[in-house]
Amino acid sequence: MNAVVVAVVIMLILSLSRVNVVLALVIGAIAGGLTGGLAISETIKVFTEGLGGAEVALSYALLGGFAVAIARTGLPDLLVGFALRLVGRKGESRRASATKLLLILVILIISISSQNLIPVHIAFIPILIPPLLKVFNELGLDRRLIATVITFGLTAPYILLPFGFGNIFHKILLTNMAESGLEIEKSMIPQAMIIPTLGMAVGLLIAVFVSYRKNRSYENIDIVSDEVETDVEVSKVNIIFALIAIASALVFQIITNSMIIGAIAGIVTIYVGFFFNRNVQWKETDDMLTEGMRMMAFIGFVMIAASGFASVLRETGHVALLVDQAVAIIGDNKALAAIIMLVVGLLVTMGIGSSFSTIPIIATIFVPLALQLGFSPLATTALVGAAAALGDAGSPASDSTLGPTSGLNADGQHNHIWDTCVPTFLHYNIPLVIFGWIAAVVL
Repeated sequence: MNAVVVAVVIMLILSLSRVNVVLALVIGAIAGGLTGGLAISETIKVFTEGLGGAEVALSYALLGGFAVAIARTGLPDLLVGFALRLVGRKGESRRASATKLLLILVILIISISSQNLIPVHIAFIPILIPPLLKVFNELGLDRRLIATVITFGLTAPYILLPFGFGNIFHKILLTNMAESGLEIEKSMIPQAMIIPTLGMAVGLLIAVFVSYRKNRSYENIDIVSDEVETDVEVSKVNIIFALIAIASALVFQIITNSMIIGAIAGIVTIYVGFFFNRNVQWKETDDMLTEGMRMMAFIGFVMIAASGFASVLRETGHVALLVDQAVAIIGDNKALAAIIMLVVGLLVTMGIGSSFSTIPIIATIFVPLALQLGFSPLATTALVGAAAALGDAGSPASDSTLGPTSGLNADGQHNHIWDTCVPTFLHYNIPLVIFGWIAAVVL
């Protein structure tokens, strides 16, 4: 039995059975190592030595701190107020369709910005969405549509753009492809991922104008209050420093090519604003940073464990064996190989729930296979990137689906599986398979 297959299948079964993903990765790695002929002590040693990803984990932790600091400036509350003023507290408008599209566009822009321009990830959702639920109800907006809009904003930008979380995704992709035998330039990743991202854009348009264009009724249930509640004092000084911090984070990230330095620059700028405005005590800033780090810590642990998992698979030597077996079955049919790899990527990512954590596993298997079959570097990059991104939008364990549900289900009327996971799976994962396959064939 191939060690790679055993490790991945066990990891998937455990993950789909709701076993903690980190534990599933550890158990899967041990099972794979033993199947591949490694002793238990050797397997654990290889896994431990392969626990890389410290830079990525620290990036996530600092971005979490940046997100909480941004929230304390009151900038998110201004965004909520702006959205409410656009449509009215109850969505009054003589042109309901135009109002809906405007509100959808605002939510889409904020969601996209959360990954690149203002890298706060899902932290904006519980602040922005619950106060808007009654507005959605008055407009008859289908919350499945809002879920697909938010999920697009949470996933498509980092797949394509090398900024914010995209910078992390591209770095992980670059590093793991190099470790698996294919070195590429970082500038090649957006070129390779533009076709798969276009597939997601097509899915978004279908959701907006076809699938969920009809009204859907919800009850008006009070969550806490009709008004947007916050204990944050919104001041001009805080808002100015928040905007400067966002610009600083982006500029320093581009200059240094480091999300860590960008996050630190943003945090320091906001702290300076707190010092001048004096509405946040200096001793509170440590609690804010700790809270943000705690919020993002789990994702970092998953990525570290995935790196150890991939190291064990490489050590067994069964990756090359699996590649040879796959080539013997597929032959030189690159089109068939591409679709098989994408489906495998879908299964793996659905189990783990994170495209970032899937890359070390996918790259270990796919890069040697793609090189053996004669795929170009661009096509290989598109295959690995798209296969890793697959499932992130539709996985029940993904923060890209858990985030939207946390906001849309604030009044108990939005089901996580049927109203978030299934719609996002249909509108993004299926197009990603189709367009990822096209990219692999034409690039």
